[in-house]
Amino acid sequence: MLEIKDVVKRYVTGDINFTALKGVSLKIEKGEFTSIMGPSGSGKSTMMNILGCLDRMDSGTYILNGQNVSNLTDKQLAHIRNREIGFVFQAFNLLPRMTVLENVELPMAYAGVPKKIRREKALMALDKVGLSDRVKHRPNEISGGQKQRVAIARAIVNTPAVIMADEPTGNLDTKSSVEIMKIFQDLNNEGATIIMVTHEPDIAQHTKRVVRFRDGEIVDDYEVKDRIIL
Repeated sequence: MLEIKDVVKRYVTGDINFTALKGVSLKIEKGEFTSIMGPSGSGKSTMMNILGCLDRMDSGTYILNGQNVSNLTDKQLAHIRNREIGFVFQAFNLLPRMTVLENVELPMAYAGVPKKIRREKALMALDKVGLSDRVKHRPNEISGGQKQRVAIARAIVNTPAVIMADEPTGNLDTKSSVEIMKIFQDLNNEGATIIMVTHEPDIAQHTKRVVRFRDGEIVDDYEVKDRIIL
């Protein structure tokens, strides 16, 4: 499903040359549910940006769903992001003037999907996250947990190869966090591949595997024992 080999990423600002990733290699199989963890500055966010084709590596190889995406153009990477990757962010990133339904339709609009099909698929995605009764609401009319459900519906509507979630419970209370992790587990049980950055050990306990970063390197990679299943 997803494999990176010997990935190096440097940031240069003035006289400062910082290596965020130091020759990292990682393989994630189809159907895995993986947490990426580590302290601030460990490289986990940089890794997520590269896996999500939001940033480029300085060297190394990245194979996503059978395709080498290491040296693609910006336009080609944008196409990969839209077709192969579903994003869920801590800040939800919903457009305030659009309804819940219109927000979920957005990736399909970018992909040129006809309006009728967009509407049908968006309604199905919202039903899957339990928001069929909120389709005409706008983001400021729903709770934080509901906003994140909308974001998940938007992420899955194009049936991506992988769902990438960056601190998806970071802005939520405990009850809403558990509800979001239940949705992720259900999606994973249906075959979705999910990669999630989190700094919360109790949230990582809901996933199947933890990859831990420190100082730009992977220092631990293990199967989750005593996993919380919802």
